[in-house]
Amino acid sequence: MATPSESQRIVQQQRLQQQDELRQAKRALLMTPLMGAAHPALPLVRRHAEALREWFQREAGWPLVVERDGARLYKHPADLASATRGLPRYDRQRYVLLCLACAVLERAEAQISLRSLGERLLGHAAEPTLAARGFAFTLQTQGERRALVTVCQTLLDLGVLQRVAGDEDAYVQGLAQQQGDVLYDVNRRSLAGLLAAVRGPSSWPVGQAPVSLEERLASLVQQVLPDHDEARRGALRHALARRLLDDPVLYLHDLDEPARAYFVNQRGAMAARLAEGTGLVAEHRAEGSALTDDAAELSDVLLPAEGTEAHATLLVAEYLANALSERQCAALPVAAVAAFLAAARETHGRFWRKAARESGGEHELAAQALQRLARLGLLRLQGDAVLPLPAVARYRLGGVQTLDAPA
Repeated sequence: MATPSESQRIVQQQRLQQQDELRQAKRALLMTPLMGAAHPALPLVRRHAEALREWFQREAGWPLVVERDGARLYKHPADLASATRGLPRYDRQRYVLLCLACAVLERAEAQISLRSLGERLLGHAAEPTLAARGFAFTLQTQGERRALVTVCQTLLDLGVLQRVAGDEDAYVQGLAQQQGDVLYDVNRRSLAGLLAAVRGPSSWPVGQAPVSLEERLASLVQQVLPDHDEARRGALRHALARRLLDDPVLYLHDLDEPARAYFVNQRGAMAARLAEGTGLVAEHRAEGSALTDDAAELSDVLLPAEGTEAHATLLVAEYLANALSERQCAALPVAAVAAFLAAARETHGRFWRKAARESGGEHELAAQALQRLARLGLLRLQGDAVLPLPAVARYRLGGVQTLDAPA
């Protein structure tokens, strides 16, 4: 029979284990809000479903739906115009293709082939409204077929599609039909949960749909709240918590006056509570706050990282940090960043891939580095100008001190 002290120790161990499992489940949902049956963290999420639902709703106002074969955290972003989000290797065309592919899959059978998906998608792509906006898609080139395969890979990653048989590479190369096709299962539950919106576009009244992209995005996530002070404070707290959990950095200058006043008074307690629940680390500076992840698990973009682009990005971050200190936040031309990398090639080029070492390669390298830093909230791109933001100062190197070896 366990002694009282042993019983207390067992209870304490169980409590610590539960807290650790909850943190792991929260982190998994933050990184993979649409979680399929194959995700290794789904058993943890299902085990702690009630506690997770309560925590996300209380802290961020994000609904969580947990089912037997998946989970969906509806992460409505606080800043719809943020440049820190985006799918890798996606441009305007691929985002349109992703939406059109989902429209095709919504009306498809339980299985669909890649060729059939492409052929049906062409019918949607021929809409006059899309053509009027400059969108064209024919599947006649390898580049277009590769774009469709990229969309399918995204849907595979999200669990909307599951590959049964076939080879996407053969399809891209345009080989014979029996060699160049892929068969997919369609997961309708994941497809239905793909759009993290409060209301669907089909709910817009005929003739009264929002016109601009900004208006449409705002309408999709707009929530009707009671008109009293407590509800307004709750909505404000949720918006700030969402930015701490989902954005790289929360800058005070991005907040309006009511939000700034609330955050300055509450950010210590708010960030500490969120950090305790997720295992993140709160950092506060005069310019704003951030929840950082020492484990480097909760970011789509890593810095530092391996590869030519990552190395160049780190060099550009140091360059911009020095410029921020010297110029006091003055914007720099993109050409200056490219010129810096051209000069850095003389010292570091031997570590870069061949294309980046060639004359003129600095322009593409600069564009990739700036996009990566923008997604990390370390700068803003304003046309052909670069505006370093305060958080990039962490990449400024201090003086180097050399210690003599012991005798």
